[in-house]
Amino acid sequence: MMKVNSIFIVDDDPITVFGIKRMLKPVTSCEDVEIFQNGKEAFDALVTKMEQGDNLPNVIFLDINMPIMDGWDFLEEMLQLPIEERIVINILTSSIDPMDHQKWNEFKSKCSHVLNFKNKPIFKIETSDLNCLNMAS
Repeated sequence: MMKVNSIFIVDDDPITVFGIKRMLKPVTSCEDVEIFQNGKEAFDALVTKMEQGDNLPNVIFLDINMPIMDGWDFLEEMLQLPIEERIVINILTSSIDPMDHQKWNEFKSKCSHVLNFKNKPIFKIETSDLNCLNMAS
């Protein structure tokens, strides 16, 4: 079982959040799993953690379509922050719009974090969804 210090789940769908939390249990040990209804809440929490010197999330599960601040806007804002740690960000979507996949590729090319693209519903969480150490840049 992989040990992860902190996980953010940023999704406004309670069923998806429940499913992710349930699928995490057999693959990781994490005491700090935080849930956010939109990107603004998650971004504010990320900034607060940085200001307080707290551990940043190792893994973020990020829905694309949410109210207030969507996943793409969250990523834009996050990339402006001076984050040195490499974070695994799992982009989640039920969209079939090819533009979403194209945006993911654009973000991958300008980001030092690991960006995975996952279609909903998610049926399984793999170790690669949690760990950037075994992944290529």
